[in-house]
Amino acid sequence: MQLVTIDDIRAAAHRIGDSIVRTPLLRAGWGDRERPLWIKPENLQPIGAFKVRGAFNAIGLLDPTTRARGVVAYSSGNHAQAVAYAAAAFGVPAHIVMPRETPNVKVAATRGYGAEVVLCGPGERESVAAQVVKQTGGVLVPPFDHPDIIAGQGTIGLEIIEDLPELANVLIPVSGGGLASGIGTAIKALSPHTNVFGVEPELAADTAEGLRLGHRVEWSIDDRNRTIADGLRSQPSELTFAHLQKVLDGVITVSENEIRSAVRELALRARLVSEPSGAVALAAYRKGVTPAGLTVMILSGGNIEPPMLSEILAG
Repeated sequence: MQLVTIDDIRAAAHRIGDSIVRTPLLRAGWGDRERPLWIKPENLQPIGAFKVRGAFNAIGLLDPTTRARGVVAYSSGNHAQAVAYAAAAFGVPAHIVMPRETPNVKVAATRGYGAEVVLCGPGERESVAAQVVKQTGGVLVPPFDHPDIIAGQGTIGLEIIEDLPELANVLIPVSGGGLASGIGTAIKALSPHTNVFGVEPELAADTAEGLRLGHRVEWSIDDRNRTIADGLRSQPSELTFAHLQKVLDGVITVSENEIRSAVRELALRARLVSEPSGAVALAAYRKGVTPAGLTVMILSGGNIEPPMLSEILAG
């Protein structure tokens, strides 16, 4: 199996540089003295999440004739918006398959970028997307199971090391694993001493279990759908799991209450809006289990339903 390299990530950074926001590192002045905290706010991307990086890289690498046929994606929300946004930038049609339980804010945003949205039942995303590919002749752009997606997400790691080369720890949300695979690959290539930790909800901790056992494990959709972190309900592929085995120093799991507290803290202390999936890294930081030293948390996305945000802030 061919894993993504630092050269792949550097090429992606060059390719997508004009299409994405190079997000800053923001110092969280209220962090622990022994572990100063910095926030990488990917919620500031045009679609409100990091996924735009992988989408632009993958679609940008398609030859023009193939790309003109259009693209197809399946996603619970942020990858859907990213592919729709990137497809619009390239001037090609997009068909996006989304579960019916996807937050309305993400469905509406995907349609707002001009994509045709196809809603499906739980566990049907991949099969329905395959049907749409046959019907439309479009090219499938998967949410995480592709080297070009991983390389695009890895550009975050390049930026972090450029801005904070003395980094001791980085905390990364894990779902399908594309984000942690890419960032971890970049970090370990440029700063081997840095600890790379994945973060998962306790209610969707399949990666933590799989890494402990040495092989991928299957959790039911019903089990994974229990977590409030709707963007972290996927499971790693063979490709991303192989990357995670290589680059992660551990996985930290967090409770639903800890996730809610982190969303609240980011809003009130950092003035940053985070969806539950985007806040799990802060929840992990608050557990105090990482080594001392400069720490970066990835705020992966900010696409949260207003009623949910109001309810969480009300405490």
